[in-house]
Parts: sequence; structure tokens; C-alpha cells
Amino acid sequence: MTITAKTQKVGLLGWPLGHSLSPAMHNAAFAASGLDYVYLPLPTPPELLSQAVAGLKALGFAGVNVTIPHKVAIMEYLDEIDASARLVGAVNTVVIKDGRLIGYNTDAGGYISSLTAAGVAIAGKHAVILGAGGAARAVVAGFVGNGIASVVIGARAAAKAEAIARFFPGDTPVTGQEWDSRDFAKALTQADIVVNTTPLGMHPDITNQPPLAWELLKPSAVISDLVYNPLETRFMVEAVRRGHTVVGGEGMLAEQGALAFSLWTGCPAPREVMRTALINGLRK
Repeated sequence: MTITAKTQKVGLLGWPLGHSLSPAMHNAAFAASGLDYVYLPLPTPPELLSQAVAGLKALGFAGVNVTIPHKVAIMEYLDEIDASARLVGAVNTVVIKDGRLIGYNTDAGGYISSLTAAGVAIAGKHAVILGAGGAARAVVAGFVGNGIASVVIGARAAAKAEAIARFFPGDTPVTGQEWDSRDFAKALTQADIVVNTTPLGMHPDITNQPPLAWELLKPSAVISDLVYNPLETRFMVEAVRRGHTVVGGEGMLAEQGALAFSLWTGCPAPREVMRTALINGLRK
């Protein structure tokens, strides 16, 4: 890759960034598409976020991805916030066009695309979500926007789950419950899709998994884990052992990246190239 003054710059704002797989995934996609773009890691301490955002505009960046801890904080520095980001309550992608910064969220759309790619139907189904953080809110937003029949959010503290449910006051029933409660157990017996949005089982603590009363689930229930490192979590291994269809977290990571790619470039993303680069990075 030859970088010149004409090369379009995008990147990733976060702190700390550690070993992000996004640069490898996006740079492989730009190369495969013949686009003169480069994706750069941009580690940014929280106290310097406002200066960093001003710098992106000054340096002519085409956009950025945004990760922890800036997904909410960045919203006050943007000129416009898309409906996708308003619904999730966080921004993970910024497009800079004609000097204006526009915030989007591709997590919800990316998650739904990963289920669709795995052949999992959503409309009319009942979903149960484990965990009540930002990832859970993105998953709920994706489900509600795609015809899910109901969503139950389970967390250690019912108040956290209820707080997310209140963001979705529309026609789709979204409720928050303590995951040790009788009501949550009943929801598990009706679940068509069970989603782990907690970090339990993520590297390096790969022996962990979220608490789940497996015996309550229908055999047809799909198990989805947003954790992508390792590629096959203990939670997924247990689900396969019990005969469930599973969907891993690398699909959502690749799909949300593909949506960001298209927002920046206006071109369709080479999804298979992105997913291959991501999986290769995870295997290393």
C-alpha cells in the first residue's frame, strides 16, 4: 500500500486500543476494492476527545469508528446524529462530509445482518438477552426494528435491565428482569433466540460463561454470543453439545464494519474479505 497526500484517511478512536482487528479488516477491504484509503488506530485519552475530533476535521479524515470509552461522549461534538445512533444511544461510526460530522451506529444493523447471514429468522420470534450494557441496547434496537415479537433482557440487577427496556416504548414488548427470577425462567422456556451480550468468556477469561438454565430451553432455540475472542467460546461449545444452532460474535464485528465501510466510501463492502481478515487475526 502506497500512502500519498491523496489517500483518504479513516481510523479508530478509543482508549486504550490494545490490539484492534479493525485496521487489518478495513485495510484488506480497501485493497480488495481498489480504493485509495487507509485505516489507522487513533488511541485517544478521554480528556483529549474534543481536540481529537477537531483534529479529524482539520486533517481531512473521511471518518472514524468509535469504541470504548467514547461511544456516548463523542455525541456532543457531532453536527448530526442519525436515527440509528439515537435509537442505540451511542455512536460507533462517524462520517465527515463537507466539514460536517455525522454520527451513526452500525452495531444494531451489523448484528441483524450476522443473524440473517447465518440463516436465523427474526420476525415473529421471541428473544432473550443476557446482560444490560451498551451491546444489549444495540441488539434490542436491531430486534425491534426487524419485527421481533418480544424481547426479555436479563441481568444480575433488574434495575439495569429495566432501564434499557424503557428506551423502547413502542409496540414491541421489551421487558427487563433479574436473571434469577421466575419470570425470566418462564421467558427462557419461550425463547427462540438467546443472546449473550456480556463479556463473560472473553479472552483471557475463556473458562467463564453467562449463567443459563439450559434445561429450560427449546431444542430449536438459537444461541448467539457477541464475544468473538475466542472464536468459539465455552458458551458456544456448551450450546453445540446440547444440539443448539450457534452464531458467533465475529459475524457482528465483520458486518458492522461492512456497514461503516459503505458509509465512508459509498461502495459495497467486500464482506468475505473482511471476515477472512478478521478470522485470520483472531487465530493469530
